[in-house]
Amino acid sequence: MARILLIGGHGKVALLLEPLLVAAGHDVTAVFRNPDHEADVAATGAVPLVADVETLDTDQLTGLVSGHDVVVWSAGAGGGGTGRTYSVDRDAAIRSIDAARAAGVRRYVMVSYFRARLDHGVAPADGFFAYAEAKAAADEHLRGSGLDWTIVAPSTLTLDPPTGSIDARAATSGSVSRADVAAVVLAAIETPATVGATIRFNSGDVPIAEALAG
Repeated sequence: MARILLIGGHGKVALLLEPLLVAAGHDVTAVFRNPDHEADVAATGAVPLVADVETLDTDQLTGLVSGHDVVVWSAGAGGGGTGRTYSVDRDAAIRSIDAARAAGVRRYVMVSYFRARLDHGVAPADGFFAYAEAKAAADEHLRGSGLDWTIVAPSTLTLDPPTGSIDARAATSGSVSRADVAAVVLAAIETPATVGATIRFNSGDVPIAEALAG
């Protein structure tokens, strides 16, 4: 059993992930900023914790993550404008990585997206530019953190039912269900071979455990 702090606990992927983690025997605390969402999170079996990571400094985040074995970042500004995108998806994510390191929490799993990279190629005039920049910066900071990191990088998300299988060797982005993304995050936490790996994936026909073991 691991003590897991899930940041972004009311997101669509997170609400699917939380019951999977609980069913697997993990102790899950889910962080989210809107107190109106407390009942939704509690219904998953996770322990709800209301906190706005956008406003917490590194010391405060260090206190938040302290005592856990794993940090999972699944938060995002959710289209809240350029300023909030940088503030949450880049700056708060980077502070949480620094906080995990300061608190001695070695394992960190980042939920990113398939095309996230420093050379993302998105034009500055494109509305997606801020998100692409923010996620690339956070991912790169994690890679250089010295933590036992995994970056889970799914393609376009759908609401399709879970299949339990993915394609982790695709060269181009396709689509994948949020339910399968949740299953990949769980498998990544429980698969030592994923430490130091960026897992870019679409829906596919390889069982998740097999895809991650490879």
